[in-house]
Amino acid sequence: MYLVFPTHAELARYTSQKLKTLMLSAVPTTVGLATGSTMEPVYANLIQSLQSAGPQDFKQLVSFNLDEYVGLNRQHPQSYRYYMQQHLFDHIGLPDEQTFLPDGSCTDIDEQCAWYSQAIQQRGGLDFQLLGIGTNGHIGFNEPGTPFDSRTHVVELSEQTRIDNGRFFDDFAEVPTHAITLGIADIMEAKEVWLLITGEHKAQTVLNYHRSAVDENMPASVLKRHPNAHILLDQAAATLLPAEVQTHYRTQAA
Repeated sequence: MYLVFPTHAELARYTSQKLKTLMLSAVPTTVGLATGSTMEPVYANLIQSLQSAGPQDFKQLVSFNLDEYVGLNRQHPQSYRYYMQQHLFDHIGLPDEQTFLPDGSCTDIDEQCAWYSQAIQQRGGLDFQLLGIGTNGHIGFNEPGTPFDSRTHVVELSEQTRIDNGRFFDDFAEVPTHAITLGIADIMEAKEVWLLITGEHKAQTVLNYHRSAVDENMPASVLKRHPNAHILLDQAAATLLPAEVQTHYRTQAA
């Protein structure tokens, strides 16, 4: 089933409360975070909620992000490290040493990839993974055809993914051709996964996911095997889904 929210804003508020609970946990907690326009209102709501709760030390929290562009350092405005600092970390005082992203400017990418998966495993895996989805069904930057047993690796971005992400760059020629991404096996080992999909432009992707068998040509389809994966949509993204598979979230006001 798919949990459908009337608007992107309501989905974002709901997700931010989940993240707040995890981040303020009294026990060690490892969360997997994502970037992109779908996540921006999630983090904006989370910041507001955390700030209203007063100073926090987050001493039990560690975060790992899904991916990073190869060739961009952490100060580059289009790097995902920069995104996370701007949209979350800098606003809540989360210490740098508790936040991890792949280093896209490292000198040994293979070593970086191996270290990243190992670092997550050393913490007992991810307690929670937040995901978005690309129009071609990718999760993280795991493009169609990525083996389901993959660990953190370098991927050549598809032309469609570069086109989709090109809106964030002044010149399409500046869009990176490769990225480091958390592997599908790493994602699937998370104890809980939330896949957020918003916007009418993702409606066909949602339908493709719904109809797909578990197939490496639709990377997100692997979530159908996960025992605790949840698909959260706004109404626009759910437009093409059969009504009988939709569960509609009702706000308190409703």
